[in-house]
Amino acid sequence: MTDFDKAALDKLLEGVDPQNPQAMFSDAGLFGQLKKALAERMLQAELTHHLAQQRQAPEPTRNHKNGSSKKSVLAAEAKLDLMIPRDRDGSFEPQLIAKHQRRLPGFDDRVISLYARGLPVREIQGHLTELYGLAVSPDLISTITGEVMEEVTEWQNRPLEPMYPLVFFDALRVKIRDEGTVKNKAVYLALGIRPDGTKEILGIWIEQTEGAKFWLRVITELKNRGLEDILVAVVDGLKGFPEAINAVFAQTQIQTCIVHLIRNSLDFVGWKDRKLVAAELKAIYRATTETEALQALESFAAGPWGLKYPPIVAMWRRQWQEVIPFFAYPLAVRRIMYTTNAIESLNMQIRKVIKNRGHFPNDDAATKLIWLALRNITKDWKMPPVTWRAAKTQFAILFAERFTAYL
Repeated sequence: MTDFDKAALDKLLEGVDPQNPQAMFSDAGLFGQLKKALAERMLQAELTHHLAQQRQAPEPTRNHKNGSSKKSVLAAEAKLDLMIPRDRDGSFEPQLIAKHQRRLPGFDDRVISLYARGLPVREIQGHLTELYGLAVSPDLISTITGEVMEEVTEWQNRPLEPMYPLVFFDALRVKIRDEGTVKNKAVYLALGIRPDGTKEILGIWIEQTEGAKFWLRVITELKNRGLEDILVAVVDGLKGFPEAINAVFAQTQIQTCIVHLIRNSLDFVGWKDRKLVAAELKAIYRATTETEALQALESFAAGPWGLKYPPIVAMWRRQWQEVIPFFAYPLAVRRIMYTTNAIESLNMQIRKVIKNRGHFPNDDAATKLIWLALRNITKDWKMPPVTWRAAKTQFAILFAERFTAYL
């Protein structure tokens, strides 16, 4: 640091109260004054440059400075009361703080960051007031977060990869107000695995109509966004979904999610029996072949747990055609299809964000918050799972050019 720098700093620090040095960090302290002084100095420099350009123009003007006007703007951590310089003919357009701009870069990001962590609007308002002394209206917070919907729409309509070896479809139940009543709506997510093994959220959909029509719309939307083929779609037994997928992608293999099937099975079981029943079910889904799995299912049906909880057997038999593809795959592929930690973890993290909401006022509000949560969750998704290399080889063998053409 030069002698000049030290002297300048010493000059700045002369006004700091030695009995209360921390006051320099307040809005009225040294740091607040520096922000204000620097911003106003930059604005004055902008106006000086603007006037100089006008005087050097082919047809120079006699425009000049015309005082200043007071303007309050919200920064990331404070409110700044600035004197904005003016020119006589009103042609000056400041770049640092544009006309009609009331928020500096960083403030909107701070609000959106708080919103993405699940804080309701009123809590964000209180947080900004408590920490930064900013009096921000709920309407302004709603306006800022509402602007996110443009990004959501762009994201939901973005082009997709032409092929995904695996796509997991799953749903969250979210309370949303609709036509004057609060409904328990299903919010569906699609998690795609790219040919290189990395993950991607393909979209968010809130179910408006039940059954095959809804799913046909979802799958058609994916196709219209450039998706040409799905090798395996892993679903949770949703009615009409397999038919909708095969109506658009005829060669896609449908696989019932084993984790969901186990969970749905245990819904019939009392708490004290759950561990024992879950252990018995392992013999089915860990079987080496389809024949062994069917034998294990029949043994379970004839055993004490199958007799005590017959709906479990009925459910497995009803979905057996979507269960058995699992047994045709080598262990490396099975691990990825069975170990649905990716989407299970995703849902758990989203639930943590939305748990503070009693209900959402509309579908857009739910979509907006879930998308923001997903943006935070997925920003670190870069590396494929360690098992992908072995699975990749097996996909190349099993699906040939349907897989290798996109590598």
